[in-house]
Amino acid sequence: MPVDRINPPELSPPTGFSHAVTATGGRLVFLAGQTALDGDGRVVGATLPEQFERALANLLTALDAAGGTPADLARVTVYATDVAAYRHHAAEIGRVWRKAAGRDYPAMAVIGTVRLWDEQAMVEIDGVAVLP
Repeated sequence: MPVDRINPPELSPPTGFSHAVTATGGRLVFLAGQTALDGDGRVVGATLPEQFERALANLLTALDAAGGTPADLARVTVYATDVAAYRHHAAEIGRVWRKAAGRDYPAMAVIGTVRLWDEQAMVEIDGVAVLP
């Protein structure tokens, strides 16, 4: 496994992310930002957790097509149009993540943004993976 997660005891215990991730060898995969678009290019999901689930599924589909798995993710950035809503739904979003990607958390950040490319989108996810 080329990805190693590091969580120093001096830092606050991470919840749903890793403080640092090292990657050695392998091939880098840069994953484009994914929103809750369906196969016809329409944003689906009426709630932020529903949109997060679809956006994550889209990201993992792209990763799978490149030959990777969720455990290969080294870095993920989540862009949210409403950070307060994201925090409010954090437990549900965490369940979605664990169901789809497991408990091997990458280094992560959540960034607030005014709007996304897809105007109806509430969340967008991009990432970097390291394949063996």
